[in-house]
Amino acid sequence: MAQEKQPQLLVFSSLFPSNKRPNAGVFVRERMFRVAQHTPLIVVSPVPWFPLQGLIRLWRPNYRPQPQRHEVQSGVDVYFPRFLSIPGLFRSYDGLMMALGSLPTLFKLRKQFNLIDAHFAYPDGYAATLLGQWLHKPVTITLRGTEVPLSKIPARKALLLTALAKATRVFAVANALKQHVMSIGADGDNIRVVGNGIDVDKFQALPQHQARAALNLPEHAKVLVSVGGLVDRKGFHRVIDILPELVKRHPDLIYLVVGGDSPEGNIRARLEAQVQNLNLSAHVRFLGAYPSEQLKLPLSAADVFVLATANEGWANVFLEAMACGLPVITTDVGGNAEVVNHPSLGTIVPFGDSAALQQAVADSLATSWDSGLIRQYAHDNAWDTRVSILMDEFRRIIAQPQP
Repeated sequence: MAQEKQPQLLVFSSLFPSNKRPNAGVFVRERMFRVAQHTPLIVVSPVPWFPLQGLIRLWRPNYRPQPQRHEVQSGVDVYFPRFLSIPGLFRSYDGLMMALGSLPTLFKLRKQFNLIDAHFAYPDGYAATLLGQWLHKPVTITLRGTEVPLSKIPARKALLLTALAKATRVFAVANALKQHVMSIGADGDNIRVVGNGIDVDKFQALPQHQARAALNLPEHAKVLVSVGGLVDRKGFHRVIDILPELVKRHPDLIYLVVGGDSPEGNIRARLEAQVQNLNLSAHVRFLGAYPSEQLKLPLSAADVFVLATANEGWANVFLEAMACGLPVITTDVGGNAEVVNHPSLGTIVPFGDSAALQQAVADSLATSWDSGLIRQYAHDNAWDTRVSILMDEFRRIIAQPQP
């Protein structure tokens, strides 16, 4: 009997943690390193570069940090090839440049993988389909949410759809993403929804009084928390806007802002100015970015998790908050309603409706939530089921003849 062929994956994603950006793309690593427990896996994470970017760092020191070309993370080889990308120009060529810049690395590694697994349809997925053609390897693409804003740009939309059409298989972390790309012309029959999971060993609630003591928070205060990159999309400013009315009801209210610099930018200075202008300095604490294994501390210290985000695929942080027993208040965008899918888990509000957001947070602070039920929901969404589905799909792909 012929031995079953084993998947050997090359994960392809420009958003992946490195020694320079330890919190970038943690959600990609979390998912795929779970897969790595079942099959060989290497990672290629292309890094944008252009000759004069060192000059930009004179006034933006954290602009496009360049990691080492190779790292080993949890026993997995991670490569960071460079590709030409000029800021603000020729962005429709990023996919092609990413493929060309990555080709020497993939060619060198070509005997170590039999499937390219790309994350984000453009530019990563598009580049991966080119590399798959050149190296005669099947390609899968995972939709993660950036496809929604990119599809509003005609040139990017065309390249995105080209990538999806060329992929052997497409995964979407939320059904809302599948429906979106179908609405702009993608073939839904080739798309399977496989949400993200939760590491229930890493995200376990600490006693609230212990977590608050560690963060120097009053034991009986009302505490909100948001976690994410400090960028417009995540909506920290929208939460800060509603705080003055909430403070009238809860004079001891504290809002924990957990996050830092991101590939999308860093608006911390603007958020701090907003806090000053609203006289909220006693109520808002900027804790900076936390490694994922330490996030349970601020989550365990809070009463409610809130994220007034403008766009998401499947936000892992919701399950992480729920694993610590927190209800989630968030906006009706992307796959949010698929994660927070019952009133016992939190509240979904229309995006941009400040009054609805304020009311939902106020109601949540007055509600006696069943934290045990919320934690159980998170446990029911552990990684095992997701990884099993992905492994079945990868085995099926490499078992079939490739054109």
